[in-house]
Amino acid sequence: QVRLAESGGGLVQAGGSLRLSCAASGITFSRYAMGWFRQAPGKEREFLVAVKWSGAITNYSDSVKGRFIISRNNTKNTVYLQMNSLKPEDTAVYYCAAPPSLREPRMAKDDYRYWGQGTQVTVSS
Repeated sequence: QVRLAESGGGLVQAGGSLRLSCAASGITFSRYAMGWFRQAPGKEREFLVAVKWSGAITNYSDSVKGRFIISRNNTKNTVYLQMNSLKPEDTAVYYCAAPPSLREPRMAKDDYRYWGQGTQVTVSS
């Protein structure tokens, strides 16, 4: 059974940092691209960035470019999202997701087969 479990969310002041983790189980992690999305109340789920199984990174969303960094550790079956210079508009539920094995990561959420339960990030002003 495939499971993606996010952690690391919480409440932080504007300008602060958080690191999200997403631990995967039930898949051969090194064969999967991994993506991060977020969804704010009343808004569509937004693609942020993805990393291929090789470690190559897709383009970041303009909304997080220069502030967020994705990385992965295939020995720990974990993908990370380092979030710096957080802003109140970053407040959302953050999700990790995986497309089918060895599929190129894309921005469309419908391309992703597996999803975590999400972790709440709240940035206060």
